[in-house]
Amino acid sequence: MTSNVRLVLGAAILAVFVIGCLVLPFFTPVDPSLQGTYLKNLPLSGQHLLGTNALGQDIFWYLVFAVRNSLLLGVVVSLGITIISTIMGLSAGYIGGWYERIITLFIDAFITIPVLPILIVLSALVRGNTSFLVIGAILIIFGWAWGARTVRSMALSLREREFVNMAKFSGATTFDILIREIFPYVYSYMVVHFINTILFAINTEAALAVIGLSKVSVPTLGSILFWALNYNALLIGQLSWIVAPIVATVLLFLGLFLISTGYNESFATRRGVE
Repeated sequence: MTSNVRLVLGAAILAVFVIGCLVLPFFTPVDPSLQGTYLKNLPLSGQHLLGTNALGQDIFWYLVFAVRNSLLLGVVVSLGITIISTIMGLSAGYIGGWYERIITLFIDAFITIPVLPILIVLSALVRGNTSFLVIGAILIIFGWAWGARTVRSMALSLREREFVNMAKFSGATTFDILIREIFPYVYSYMVVHFINTILFAINTEAALAVIGLSKVSVPTLGSILFWALNYNALLIGQLSWIVAPIVATVLLFLGLFLISTGYNESFATRRGVE
């Protein structure tokens, strides 16, 4: 894997973000979400690396906490979606029969439900007070179906393979066959799906925050852009207030994208597919 440039570069970018999010918060002097902590609109300096905003907050420390919260939301949502989609897809594809028909019905039903409009409507009902838990739960509930559908298709194909039939005849249980025989073949897809779902969750929360439908008092990549746009950061000359989160978001997405494509390439190479 070390010879895979995209994977190594993506892992390096993501490592910088993760280490920074885990270590830097221990050194912050105050809660960055508190308003009026510092003088407003201070320029870049040694004390304030990215200056302060119109709310009297240190932009650098706010950004550190914003990246941490957005990543945390993305990982939790992606973990929930990946677990549900893997269990539902594998079991439906292998077991078949009436069980598969019921699970497929649920999958098709959830796929047809648009997630973003539902989030917008629910967020509008409690405007500005939609917690991470609510957004995360809704994303998990309505986001598992696409992955489950793909895993089900893969399991349908794999259950007819000779090595699966041999496992059946040797007395292996359904659980053992799913875990030991079929899951290793869908593992690579689930890793890529997990990474891509992190991007989906971060992007969705950011979109809601920018239009003011998420809880903008909590530092996220979306909330920092919300405040910057509402206080006309470009017009008042606070470029770092709006440029810094955009650059951070692009780099974070780039790192995750490189890891996703790099891992996919590495797995294909190991499988002998160029």
